[in-house]
Amino acid sequence: MFIASNFIEALARVLDMALSLYWWIVVIAVILSWIPLDPYNPTAQAIKNFFTKATEPVFSFIRRKLRLYMYTYPIDFTPFIVILAIYFLQIFLVRSLIDLARSLH
Repeated sequence: MFIASNFIEALARVLDMALSLYWWIVVIAVILSWIPLDPYNPTAQAIKNFFTKATEPVFSFIRRKLRLYMYTYPIDFTPFIVILAIYFLQIFLVRSLIDLARSLH
């Protein structure tokens, strides 16, 4: 059973790292949306395109699910909802997987 336990714990740790990395990608994408970048600088545009392509599928999914609320407020709360979802997954899913792995030992 120790192999299954180690596998589940490794999976939980990798998931935690991936969620942390995506948290940073969301934060950087939000900050870049506030900063006007030079449209003639290909490096700046490539960086902005990377963060847009990394976050926009998740953002658009959340916006589609909450479309009634998007017209009520002038501020886009989608990144905040994504960050809360990441935090929830780190607390609930990752910790549950680690507890499961330790109970299998």
